[in-house]
Amino acid sequence: MSTRRATISDVAREAGVSVSTASVVFSGKTPTSEATRARVITAAEKLGYTGPDPRAASLRRGRSGIVGVVFDQHLGTAFQDPVTTHMMDGLAEGVSRLGAALLLLRDDGETISEPSLHTAPIDAAVLIGCNTRLRDSLEIVRARGIPVVVVEGDAGSDIPRVLLDNVEAQREAARHLADLGHRDVVIVTLPLDAQRRRGWLGSDDEARVDVTVDRLAGARQVFPHAPALAAAGSSIDEGAIAGRTIFADPERRPTAVIAQSDLLAAGVIRAAEEAGLEVPRDVSVTGFDGIVVDGLAPHVLTTLVQPATAKGRAAGEAVAAMLEGSRPAGLDLTCAFRAGTTTASPPST
Repeated sequence: MSTRRATISDVAREAGVSVSTASVVFSGKTPTSEATRARVITAAEKLGYTGPDPRAASLRRGRSGIVGVVFDQHLGTAFQDPVTTHMMDGLAEGVSRLGAALLLLRDDGETISEPSLHTAPIDAAVLIGCNTRLRDSLEIVRARGIPVVVVEGDAGSDIPRVLLDNVEAQREAARHLADLGHRDVVIVTLPLDAQRRRGWLGSDDEARVDVTVDRLAGARQVFPHAPALAAAGSSIDEGAIAGRTIFADPERRPTAVIAQSDLLAAGVIRAAEEAGLEVPRDVSVTGFDGIVVDGLAPHVLTTLVQPATAKGRAAGEAVAAMLEGSRPAGLDLTCAFRAGTTTASPPST
């Protein structure tokens, strides 16, 4: 018994139409009569033909139809953050005109898995700026001659970048606290580097993640001497760990905490309440992202709302433009400050 896969020519012959007519029925690019379409579909069902062979289409185009998205952490952890989910929704929308699929790749410099950034059959790559291995990942895709777009990272002037106003936005939140009268402020940062070390930043510590660096710079434009405590990731649990450290000594508690993500801020609030503090009466807390955080009620977080979906969409559209032969320009996006119920004037002494 023959196992040869039915072709569009077989379907056309069975339906009594030309190959081009059968093809447009499946592509949907040109309208055909209902009668003709019905004959072609009936013939396809009879022959077990389910549509054009995607491998053949890929060979004709010289493309795989896949765009790689590079993460530097476990994917399950990454997608616990709603910012990632929103950004990926936008990215999928941005590449939709290509009919491309997204392939999620983990590149942390240690995990060995396939496909990898070295071997995956991708047409283009999107590197997330929070990736502490951004430079290494960039060199890999450049060596392969693959178009690349960077989201919130410094990859050099020749690489298309989608940027967020992290410095200006974080400065606005810090200014809000200063206007309320706060002077004793602590900053809880996102990871500093690939090691994701927790702890207080010393004078010799250097952050290597662009988003962390920029948000720290924005806060310190208003509070230049504010101590900073690094978290190992953006999560409520990490925020709670940081908060317990901050509020451990009743004699040295700040009146406000600037957290570099909403999830971290929610954890800081949890730790404050564990320590018997009331937010915002005893301590004010700001976040960054503008996401919905489960369990934060009745609080409404004072935060910076970032356009996460638009950020992903801009990256996807930049990829599409590059694969279509045009040169995309970098796109700068802005955050919007949102005052909530988690900030107030500092307690009187």
